[in-house]
Amino acid sequence: MQFQEIMQQLEQFGNETTKRIYKNHGAKEPLFGVKVGDLKKIVKKIKTNHELSLQLYNTGNSDAMYLAGLIADEKKITKANLQKWVKEAYWYMISEYTVPGVASESSHGLELAQEWIKSDKENIASAGWATYSGLLAIKPNEDLDLSEIENLLDYIKTNIHNAQNRVRYTMNNFVISVGTYIPSLTDKSFEIAKSIGKVSVDMGGTACKVPFAPDYIEKVVSKGYAGRKRKAIRC
Repeated sequence: MQFQEIMQQLEQFGNETTKRIYKNHGAKEPLFGVKVGDLKKIVKKIKTNHELSLQLYNTGNSDAMYLAGLIADEKKITKANLQKWVKEAYWYMISEYTVPGVASESSHGLELAQEWIKSDKENIASAGWATYSGLLAIKPNEDLDLSEIENLLDYIKTNIHNAQNRVRYTMNNFVISVGTYIPSLTDKSFEIAKSIGKVSVDMGGTACKVPFAPDYIEKVVSKGYAGRKRKAIRC
């Protein structure tokens, strides 16, 4: 598929109800309101295409930006590409899913995660925590710096409730990810999750809820899934 054909397809898949929901969550024009399931129909036709992913992201159209992440080539995307993407990721579906999905699967994931979590910009910091969570999910534990991860857990324990809105959400998810993907740190993450308690996040007036980390970790452990890694973040 060519670029213009893809944009036409996105417009055809657009749905006013979905568009309204996305806007309630923070999306802005331009967008058509395409369901993720319909985006995946387009992905099946395109597969992976680095140049198209860059073109689509550059449109600023939320649906096209999300699709860009699904077809991006993690082996070809550059650090500069990802830095540009994260700066333009203005709402959480892009900053916490699209960009981290590609970043964590690329060779730049750890470096960018470490940099982004220190940002004072909400979208970039939340992308950083989401990227690091992605790394925990796919990388062998022997390739992870467990000491650094422990320090990050301690940092979250002290700072989560004073962090920016979406940063609180992704910090909470990081605690869950440590507890579910790194068995040697499950107990510590569980205790920190209990210490943190309920995390309050403004979800834009929607019915979405913040996962309660202790319950989530406990459920994963009880099912025997702790330590079970994923093959990829994007799916």
